Amino acid sequence: MKKTATLILSFLTGLSAFSQTDSAIIKSLFNEALTNGKSYQNLEYLCKKIGGRLAGSPQAQQAVEWTFKAMKEAGADTVYLQECMVPHWVRGEKEIAKVITSNAKSFKTVNICALGGSIATPVEGITAGVVEAKGIDDLKKLGKENIQGKIVFFNEPMDPTFIGTFHAYGKAVMQRWAGAKEAAKYGAVGVVVRSMTLAHDENPHTGVMSYNDSITKIPACAISTNGADWLSNYIKTDKEAKFYFKMNCQTLPEEKSYNVIAEIYGSSKKDQIITVGGHLDAWDNGEGAHDDGAGIVQSIEVIRMYKALGLKPKCTIRAVAFMNEENGGRGGKKYAEQAKLKNEKHIAAIESDAGGFTPRGFSSTMSEQQKNQLKSWRKLLEPYGLHDFEHNGGGADIEPLNETLGTPILELMPDSQRYFDYHHTAIDTFEAVNKRELELGGASMAALIWLISENGL
Repeated sequence: MKKTATLILSFLTGLSAFSQTDSAIIKSLFNEALTNGKSYQNLEYLCKKIGGRLAGSPQAQQAVEWTFKAMKEAGADTVYLQECMVPHWVRGEKEIAKVITSNAKSFKTVNICALGGSIATPVEGITAGVVEAKGIDDLKKLGKENIQGKIVFFNEPMDPTFIGTFHAYGKAVMQRWAGAKEAAKYGAVGVVVRSMTLAHDENPHTGVMSYNDSITKIPACAISTNGADWLSNYIKTDKEAKFYFKMNCQTLPEEKSYNVIAEIYGSSKKDQIITVGGHLDAWDNGEGAHDDGAGIVQSIEVIRMYKALGLKPKCTIRAVAFMNEENGGRGGKKYAEQAKLKNEKHIAAIESDAGGFTPRGFSSTMSEQQKNQLKSWRKLLEPYGLHDFEHNGGGADIEPLNETLGTPILELMPDSQRYFDYHHTAIDTFEAVNKRELELGGASMAALIWLISENGL
């Protein structure tokens, strides 16, 4: 019995010392981020010198070249490119839209933007009557007799009663993704979709949409929430009003692009890889600061901080700037495909793709045992505001790793309340990001990566 008690005491003492070591390293990471952090400086360059960088564009290639250089400067042991083919959609000249009164004597201009992947309108634009639908399910109720030859106005708002705004987004976004192909089945000539945001303003939110090659393709745009509210009210009184819009977008042949990858070699488990990343592409109508410049610079910062502090993780740390998350996911799929082909051992992957706001914790997709291990680190991470480890989910770029290799995946969870104010808009700019909040995100991922590398998951 005495021997057993001694063993238990020895184990607990060792565990305490181990936790103290982890605690000191985590503290050093946050200190480094908040005193010498380079995320904000790097984000300024990415946003202001390059800006919107949709896959296939010259700006996307500039971003690849800049990221390669930034990862080198961060001190990575190696930096390399991973080729992938990506779609190339271009917006063209600024979109125009207006609501024309039934007597055609006046009109009101409204703010729209083409949805990513949409076809253009005819050169002269489209003018047609409007029928409002509260989501895709309304189409069947309205029927072909009310939709044929008209523009369908999808006006299902994000539900403000959801505390987690990503839940509200997920519930409403299907009208953006599938609205055009579903409305076309009923003879619609175009689609206008309420912007995916809880904010009430004049900023239209773009985002990817889809077609079915066996169904007539019709143009699709997003309208600002203020415009949507006005249009909904107006067509209740002027039932013969017309909606006019003109878009000049087109899809060009696919382009060659790249994931940018940096590594710090593991000290004792070099063959075991922990991936951290974000997506380098961003919609062309803004600067892609929160979505997802923040994730890119935070991932580069993980490499820089480890090198600056002389930390030598047991596992190989791999920072990845994924290409084409916004309108195809080709980069994430290519990364997982190559990992499987090379028989790589990925023990975890973390993505930052929810904005540069204050970190609150991590969502995850992993076994219950692994989730319990994650939760066991709560006391080490709570002093830095990281307390929420309950939610399921991982970033879109690392989901293929989970699906292909069964890799446990996590996503940094910043406070979500403001994210959809900026998401996919012209106001997603460098100025919308707070330096301290951004730097905290890089430190949060670096801290969790250290715990996984040293203790396993």
